[in-house]
Amino acid sequence: MNWITNYVRPKINSMLGRRDMPENLWIKCPETGEMVFHKDLEDNQWVIPSSGHHMKISARQRLKFFFDDGRFDALENPKVATDPLKFRDEKRYTDRLRENRAKTGMDDTVLGATGTIEGLPIVAVVQDFAFMGGSLGMAAGEAIIHALETALEMKRPLVLFAASGGARMQEGILSLMQLPRTTVAVDRLKEAGLPYLVVLTNPTTGGVTASYAMIGDVHIAEPGALIGFAGPRVIAQTIREKLPEGFQRAEYLMEHGMVDMVVPRTELKPTIARLLKILVHAPQEEAMAQEEPAAPLAETQDEQPQA
Repeated sequence: MNWITNYVRPKINSMLGRRDMPENLWIKCPETGEMVFHKDLEDNQWVIPSSGHHMKISARQRLKFFFDDGRFDALENPKVATDPLKFRDEKRYTDRLRENRAKTGMDDTVLGATGTIEGLPIVAVVQDFAFMGGSLGMAAGEAIIHALETALEMKRPLVLFAASGGARMQEGILSLMQLPRTTVAVDRLKEAGLPYLVVLTNPTTGGVTASYAMIGDVHIAEPGALIGFAGPRVIAQTIREKLPEGFQRAEYLMEHGMVDMVVPRTELKPTIARLLKILVHAPQEEAMAQEEPAAPLAETQDEQPQA
């Protein structure tokens, strides 16, 4: 037993009224190393004020920032087979699902919701990268299709926030089947004349970019987001050439016509609201919805963003 550490120091701290400081009060910027106060970062939607680095945020946090007053009604995701292939690598697939559900508080990687932005009723879908890298499986595919069908039924525009590493290998061909299924659902929404906007966040890669993430009416990307099918290292090894600076980043893709605009997270809501009001021919000053406001979604855990 260390007498000074275990007895003297606690006694002095109690006399001086000192308290242990929480470890997460300050967050380090991944780009510059600057320390940013937790509350200031949260108020700025988890965007580093000095560098503009966009940190990863959870699906619930994104919806709270996006909808009016942070209020929305979450859509109930359809039930699917949990482990259709009885897959196992280092762990059972069911164990991985259980761990990720406990970590994120979500059933799977996709969360859909209804609400308003600047008074305009919409449906929004968010992929959470924290849940198995935002991988697209049967549950995620069904959730996206359900959200698209809800938008079609309610005659509302749909905004999708993509964040994914691609198809979920634990579900094999069943995962790949979600790519054409979601594409058909998007086509039905467009045939009804309803806008479909896609926000590409960091990262959006793999099969997702070969389906619903790249067939929007307007493609918006967050600054610095990695967007592509195969990763830059795989491409460089395949073509045996050095890739251009900023290859597959949002700004590079906008310069080459793959993305319509790059918009900081703090400006996404007014930008998307303005675009949607134009697309649905809603008068800018008369687009307020006469709907009963949705109850705020209860938070079940403290959520921390990832760098």
